[in-house]
Amino acid sequence: MSVEKKFVAEGISKALVNEYLAEELERAGYGGMVMNRTPMGTQITVYAEKPGMVIGKGGKLIRKITRDLDRKFHLDNPQIDVQDVGRGDLNGRVVANRLASSLERGWYFRKAGQSMMRRVMDAGALGCEIVVSGKLTGPRSRTEKFISGYVKHSGKPAIDLVDRGYSTAVKKLGVIGCQVRIIPPDVQLPDHFLILKQQVAPEVVETKPEKGPAVPEPVAAPAPEKKSDLDQLLESEPVAAPAPLDEPSMKADEGVAEDVPLLEEKADSEPCAKEE
Repeated sequence: MSVEKKFVAEGISKALVNEYLAEELERAGYGGMVMNRTPMGTQITVYAEKPGMVIGKGGKLIRKITRDLDRKFHLDNPQIDVQDVGRGDLNGRVVANRLASSLERGWYFRKAGQSMMRRVMDAGALGCEIVVSGKLTGPRSRTEKFISGYVKHSGKPAIDLVDRGYSTAVKKLGVIGCQVRIIPPDVQLPDHFLILKQQVAPEVVETKPEKGPAVPEPVAAPAPEKKSDLDQLLESEPVAAPAPLDEPSMKADEGVAEDVPLLEEKADSEPCAKEE
């Protein structure tokens, strides 16, 4: 067998096992399964709302399922592990089963779809899409879609991050298909981003002092005046005072006699002619 045919055969076997478990564990709130092939055999993890009903009284039901998987589907040493599904409102398969059960009980399709979508969004889901298709209100088939939040429809995130569920409701007019797509609240979408606000430095607020006795502000001493170069020179080398002059005398060139007392002596020795 070629590699391609081997992968196709494993995929078909997995789909048949999933369909069988959904039929057998419908009352237990079947929420999907995960199949892993190990050297010791085939490990199957079953998720359900009521794990006790999957096990059955004394383990009777789970032994029957293990025997059927070995004989009908020829799995190598199947080992079944039962886990609680957690919050059923965030599981696509559980929500689809609830919607199909509501339609079979006679609920109007629009009321049932809106009610299930509201429960899913109230549980914290980022997005939910419910598609109901079939003979809803008349002889002709039609499709109704209910969308809330953000749902990925293409690419790798739509395969890895979106939880899908499908179920059918059998009514008198025909079969109604219910498809549910849910994005859980703890999923980090690749196109999600945040806009951070610019951090501004806090403003310095001047606080006014409390009222009290006025304190005089200290007065700064005046700065000394800058002395000129001439003043500095005078202070550093004192200048000698000029010598005192002798008795006043007139120079010869000014036409004044230098010795005034000689005139007085001459006047005393020669009396005036008028007196004679």
